[in-house]
This record gives sequence, structure tokens and C-alpha cells, in this order.
Amino acid sequence: MLALLMLPLSLSAIPQAGKPRPQVHVPRISAAPKMEDFLEMKPRGEIAQSMFKVEGFTQYVPQDGAPAKQPTEAYFGYDDQHFYAVFICFDDEPKKIRGRMGRREKIWDDDFVVLDIDTFHDQRRAYQFWSNPVGVQSENLWTEGVGNDLSWDTVWQSRAQVTDRGYVVWMAIPFKSIRFKPADEQTWGIILWRSVPRLNEESTWPRVTPQIEGELTQEADMHGMRNISPGRNIQLVPYVFGRSYRALDAQGPAGPQFISDGFSPTAGLDAKMVLNDSFVFDVAVNPDFSQVESDEPQITLNRRFEVFFEEKRPFFLENANYFKTPINLFFTRRIADPEFGIRLTGKKGPWALGLLFADDEAPGKNLPSFDPLFGKRAKFGVVRLQRDVLKQSNFGLIFTGRELGSSYNRVGGLDGRFRLTSSWVAEVQGVTSATRFLDGATLAGPAYKVGVRRPGRHLFYNLEFDDRSPGFFTEAGFLAESQVFRPLYRSRQIAAPPLRTDIRSLRQFASYQFRPEKGRVISWGPTVLLNPIWDHQGTRLDVYRDLGMSWEFSGLTYLEVFQVANREVLRPKDFPVLSANRDFSHATSGVYFASQYIPEVNFRGKFTRGTGINFLPPTGQEPALANLTRADLGVTLQPLRPLRVENTYLLEQLTGRSDGASIFNNHIIRSHWNWQFNREFSLRVILQYNAVLANEQRTSLETTKNVNADFLFTYLLNPWTSLYIGYNGNHQNYDLLTSPAGNQLLRSQSFLNDARQFFVKFSYLVRF
Repeated sequence: MLALLMLPLSLSAIPQAGKPRPQVHVPRISAAPKMEDFLEMKPRGEIAQSMFKVEGFTQYVPQDGAPAKQPTEAYFGYDDQHFYAVFICFDDEPKKIRGRMGRREKIWDDDFVVLDIDTFHDQRRAYQFWSNPVGVQSENLWTEGVGNDLSWDTVWQSRAQVTDRGYVVWMAIPFKSIRFKPADEQTWGIILWRSVPRLNEESTWPRVTPQIEGELTQEADMHGMRNISPGRNIQLVPYVFGRSYRALDAQGPAGPQFISDGFSPTAGLDAKMVLNDSFVFDVAVNPDFSQVESDEPQITLNRRFEVFFEEKRPFFLENANYFKTPINLFFTRRIADPEFGIRLTGKKGPWALGLLFADDEAPGKNLPSFDPLFGKRAKFGVVRLQRDVLKQSNFGLIFTGRELGSSYNRVGGLDGRFRLTSSWVAEVQGVTSATRFLDGATLAGPAYKVGVRRPGRHLFYNLEFDDRSPGFFTEAGFLAESQVFRPLYRSRQIAAPPLRTDIRSLRQFASYQFRPEKGRVISWGPTVLLNPIWDHQGTRLDVYRDLGMSWEFSGLTYLEVFQVANREVLRPKDFPVLSANRDFSHATSGVYFASQYIPEVNFRGKFTRGTGINFLPPTGQEPALANLTRADLGVTLQPLRPLRVENTYLLEQLTGRSDGASIFNNHIIRSHWNWQFNREFSLRVILQYNAVLANEQRTSLETTKNVNADFLFTYLLNPWTSLYIGYNGNHQNYDLLTSPAGNQLLRSQSFLNDARQFFVKFSYLVRF
């Protein structure tokens, strides 16, 4: 039997109906394997040699189904507490392996391996564990039809080392860190990935092909793990946060004034309990919602609709994909400042459940004491239930609610995802909302979404139809989706008109990739996005198109030229200054370039010029067409192994069409320096300058300048055991004038230190 378990697998056929899946039989081992037993690029010793071996990785890209250019072997085993995986990654040019000692999850520019495990064996969700050649970790949740959830964190171990023939990665996944069915013997799905960025190569075992919709439908079956359980899994994360600060309060009763606190401590607790191995019950008391990592910079000026920022707070992260639906009805950043929250998520058989309740102190916190809502809290509730049907299909229901005082917003409906063929998948959702505002006014109406998608190695096609009635409203969701999914992940992000209420939208996106598979050109081809939008009275609001031609070269190098055009109608209901609907035609042309050809330099840049609308004219004037210039440049430098410097420059410029006079310039410059002493200790510095240079004759904006400096020392043992010591200082172009009649805040040419704080945050994971 031992000899049989050591036989390599060499299965690489495309998964097809009626064809047996590759099988993995994991042996129980008497002790944890050691990475040192694999550094000769083969197993050595009784434990290592008893592990189950797979080999025969095939390319996912660039040559679908071809043998991997750099071979990989993997070994598996388990004991009472852990699942073990060891990757042996051969490389005929080991000096070109990219592996840097960086911050956790900052491994996307490196070589890396990925372990996908579908613990419920339902081909719908999987845990992903990533490691680069020096053991820096990343993990996320994969959901078919949704993609990666990079915000998820858990505790696991990894080690890695580069050798003279490649590199070795060792992983140990505690059963306490994942959820699975209670059963005497487990059957999981498994996929292994390896990325070699200098070759643009991603390879898999078993074979995964982009010609089939869904990755997990192509997984191998993994058997053999008996009598395993997370055990009594109770997780407590107490935290303490303290700060001293001085900040300008622009809303003070005597006018603008500085407020300060020598020391302002707070404490709280996040608790997690695993029920019956597969359900997770989370309780948070004064949860840890401090955010030590600032958001990525975005241009937010002259935007008609809300800009999306990712969630980063711990309480919302585990199983966040359980709450996702085609229409984004639960955007956790709507809960700004909770004092208490509970959540239950998990799966049993074909049923998946998500429940959440939280309060939010933010709405009543900064109101004057005479306001009826002073001290009031908003209450949020979410119920999500899904059932698996057929093969890789499901249907579900969702309810979200928010209440504040006498007001409420309630949204509920049904949705489904259906795999039509091996290449086509459909998504549908229908919901309705009921809203009562604080003034007693009410609103109600439905919203619908229908979409079909066809992925493929050459042709990719996506069609979405959205219908949102004038009465539809969600206070817990985010409606202004604007990003288009495309299969080339490192290529240009394609935006679309943000959706809103009272619209009917028909969005079609198609791309075709020619793949020469010889020479430096990996692929090339056109992209087309067409997105007309109407309101329910039949008024055309947008006729939007994005046409592009892209080239993908070896060395992760991309070039794309594109043109974006829109016929956009503005209505008096959107801009009261208008007396009738106005039709604007505007267009931009641009170029996008990105490259990681030089390992120490990661460059991306997008530059566009053309025309756009000035949505912020002087008070009383109508929006008008203007010349538009945009730039988005990023350069990441890694000159030394522990040092990573990420630099970003964003520009948006509007000028008059007739005379070229400036309307406004918005410049954002950000430099992010991180020195990683080892996997636990790091020092980070972020410097950011944000300037709006406004011509007050042409815009209602005022000239503002803001300089921010952020220093942070981090000890991060795992995502929940950490120590942060930080300082943040902010300067703006203000003068604070004091007088007996009251203080006055004026814009000036000098800078005022309007905010600074020193903080310490400590949290500690306790597991039972």
C-alpha cells in the first residue's frame, strides 16, 4: 500500500462528463513533515517518502494544456491537527526566481504557488493558500461566479527556500482555520497552481482550462482524511487601542477650534465559535474597526456617483462571500461605527446560511444635542440563504434592513446562478425594496438583473441587463458598480457608466485573443464594451462604448490603445439648474502600458485625453463640456530584498474648450515605503500630497492642498496577534483667525498642521 501511495499521478486530460476525475488519497502521517527533508528537490526520510505525490502540471496560460515549462511536484499528508502540502518547484534558471521578503499578501509580483481546497466538495467555494519562494503568505476565498475575496484572513504556517535547482514551499493548514462537513471520512476538491511571472506562465494540477466555465468544476477529488475535526474551536481576540491627538474641529460651537486628548484608550473583543465544524458564530463587542492601513488613492472630484472603497475591517471578513449577490445589496462600509455585532455563517449539506446584525453609532454621534436623532443608532440586519441545485448551480434569497428612528429601508428578493453548458453560465436576481424616510415620505419598487457569460481561451463574452425602478432604494448596498470583468487580470481595468436607480441598462462586453504561442507576443486582440442606458420614461441617458486593442508580451508586459465615448443626458431632476434635458457627446482616447520585465521595477501607466463634462460649474451655471486630461501612473521599486517602494501619481485636468483656460487640476502624489525586517517586523512610511488647483471663475471648487505623513511600525505574528505603533500628521492650506466674535477658517498659501495623532494598538489571538 505504501508503494502505491508513492506512485506519481500524470493525469492531464480536460475534465469532461463521463471521464474520471484525478484522485488523491492522502495518508495519515505520524509526525509533521520537515521542509529540510525536501531541499534536495526530492523527499528524504520516512515521513516525507510516505506522503502522496502528484506531478505533471500543465499550462493554464499562455499555452493551454501544454506541459509546464518548469516542472512541479507536490506532496500531501495529514495528522490530527493539520493538512500538509509541500511543493517542489524546479527551475532551470534559479537566479531568475522572484521572491522577496515583503509584507503579508504582497506577493503578486513574485513567483508563487497556490493550494486550492474545496472542503465542502461542492465546486462552488474554495480556500486558497498562497506562498512565494521565501514563505510570505497570502490567502483568500474563491467563489465561482464572484472571484477572489482577498480580504479574508486566517492562521496557517508556511516556510520556503530557494535552492540551486528551484525552490521548495512547505504549508501546514490547521483544521481549526477552515470549515468542512462533519463526516468520518472527508472528500475535498483540490487544485494546485504555480506562477512563473518572467514566462507569463501559470500552470495547474490537475489540468484547468479556460475553455470550461468554472475552475472548481475541474478539480481533483481528495480522499483519505478520517476522524478530523476543528475540535473545540473558540477564538477570542481582545484588543486595546490608545491614542493622543490634536485636531481641528471645523464645527465647534464658537467656530473652528482645536481639540485634543492626551490619552484616549478603548478596548474591545471579537469572539469566534465554530459550531458543528461547519458554522461560524461571531460576536463583537466594541469591535476593532480601527484601520491602520489607509485606502488606495482615487480621484473623487467631478464624479456624479459614489466611489467604491474595499472593506478592510476584521469583523466582516470571514465568509464575506456568503452575502454576495449579483446586485450588491450589502456593502459593509455602510456600517461605520458599530458598538455591537453578531454574525452566523456556514454550510450544511446543500444549504449555505449567512446572518448578520450590527448597530451603528455614526448617524447620531456628531449631531447637536437638540437634534431628535442625537445619540441614536442605526440598526442593520442581513439574512442570506442559498441552496445548491444540479451541478454548479444554486438559488438563494436575501433580506437586508436598516432602521434609524422612525425611518427604515428593507430589501428582499431571490437570485440564482445556473451553469447552462460547460462554457455558459447565467445569473438572475429579482428584489424589491420598501423605504420610509425620516420626514415620513415612502418609496417602493423592484430591481432586476439578468446576465450570461461565456469564458474561453480566445473568445470571452458577457451580457448583463439591469432594470432598477424609480422607487428602488438600498441603504445597505452599493449600486454604482462600474468595473467590467475581463480575463486578462493584469491588463487595463475597463470602467462602465455607474448604475443607479430608475434605469434600464444593457451592458455587453466581448474580447477576442489571438494566441501566436511563439516569439514574444503571447496574445493580442480587440475588446468591445457597449452599454446603452435608459430611464423608465424611455429617455436615453447614456450610449457608452469602449473600444480597445491590446497586446500581451512575455515578461508580464501589456500595451493597449483605446477610445471611450459617451452620449450622456443630464436632466433637471439631477441638476436643478437645468431647465430641460441636455445631451452631451464626449470622448477620450488613451494608451495603457504595464510591465514587470525588470524584476526590480513594476510599471503601469494610463494616459487619456479628450472631452468630458464639468459637473461642478460656478453656482447658478449649467454643466458644460470641457477638455479632459487624465493620467494614472504607478511605479513600484524593489531595489533591495526587504525594501518595497510604491509610487502613484493621479491627475485629472479640465480646461475650457474655447480658450484653454484652466477649470481645475487635481494632483495626487503618493509614495509608500515598506522595509520588511523579517516576516513579522516592518516599518512603513506613506507620504501623500493632494492638491486641487481651482479657477473659481469656472468651477464651484476651491483651491485646496493637503499633505499627509503616516509612519507605522508593525509586529504581525498572524492577522489577529499584532502590535502597531504609529504617527499620523496632516497639513492643509488654512489660516485660523481668532477674534472675540468667533474663530474663522480661511484658505491661505501657508500650511496649518490641522491634525496629528500618535497611537498604539495591540491585539492577541487566544484559541481554545
